[in-house]
Amino acid sequence: MLDLARLPDDARAVLDRHGFAELPFAELAARLARDGFDPERNRLRQPLEPPPPRAIETLPDESSDEHRRLVEAGGEAIAAGRVGVLVLNGGMATRFGGVVKGTVVAARGRSFLDWKIHQARRVSGGAAPVWLMNSFATAAATARHLESLGLAGAVRTFEQFAAPRLTERGDLLLVEGRPSLYAPGHGDLPDAFRRSGELARFRAAGGRLLVVSNVDNLGAGLDPAIIGWHLAHGRPMTVELVDKLPGDAGGMPALVAGRLTIVEAFRIPRSFDPDRIPVFNTNTFVFDAGLFERSWPFDWFAVRKNVGDRPAIQFERLVGQLADWVETAWLRVPRAGPRSRFLPVKVPEDLALRGPEIEAVLDRFA
Repeated sequence: MLDLARLPDDARAVLDRHGFAELPFAELAARLARDGFDPERNRLRQPLEPPPPRAIETLPDESSDEHRRLVEAGGEAIAAGRVGVLVLNGGMATRFGGVVKGTVVAARGRSFLDWKIHQARRVSGGAAPVWLMNSFATAAATARHLESLGLAGAVRTFEQFAAPRLTERGDLLLVEGRPSLYAPGHGDLPDAFRRSGELARFRAAGGRLLVVSNVDNLGAGLDPAIIGWHLAHGRPMTVELVDKLPGDAGGMPALVAGRLTIVEAFRIPRSFDPDRIPVFNTNTFVFDAGLFERSWPFDWFAVRKNVGDRPAIQFERLVGQLADWVETAWLRVPRAGPRSRFLPVKVPEDLALRGPEIEAVLDRFA
């Protein structure tokens, strides 16, 4: 049985500050101890089908009257302060040398965070509030970085949850006698944003929509046309998709029991060929903020990681699973060229590899 009494006081303090008591961790750990770790349990049992082609749309041509109307509607919502920008900045960046990725120089001497914040302020004229969802692992370095940029007062921050990693037998993982803590994924967002009080403040000020994106995707900025498109479709969630390329790993839209939702690659049944689905989830969303006023029954997925040379199990939840329950609009956005909205940087080498693409995109709002 998991013995959390073995946690040292400082680790317990981190967990207490980050809502650990609100997580179903004891139940998850008991299940792991009883059944062991088997990634096959994450796979869906229901049959999958590719999304109907007409379910996925694109923005109208930029020269069209329809596009101009979308830009106007989105611009009005942004100028009125009804749209906020929320950057997912809690990742542990294990493939980035363990540094806080948002503070790393991305291009032209400016960090990922600097560019993300600059873009939101430039497009909105300062009308769009900006939040960073940090984790216990990124909060301190991020605060120092914002202070160095003179942005400490211009950006709001809050922190997601924290939990301890386990062994494959369900015991507390100790590395050199210390527990290994982690942030349980961006599915923390609705509860963490509400728990922090930031959601209530945003709503009280007239806030209605949140644009959510990863800190390492410099293409996913605030776009009035996409806000207008979201408003025109009248659904509480919009998912941005791009054409899928070989090697892409992550979520994709699929019909599950007749409902179109996001299915992560590790959940796809082995009997289904994922190449049948031509598009890929960018993890950029527009949400009606009201969605975050309640808790949702996210699945907790057991995943194996390595901590040094030690295998570790952690439980994660994913915000895209909201599409299981809420009406969702699906928008195919550009992946290449200066209008690209998907330029993820997962390892340091990506900065050099994607350098020209990043530069072209940054020219839009430099």
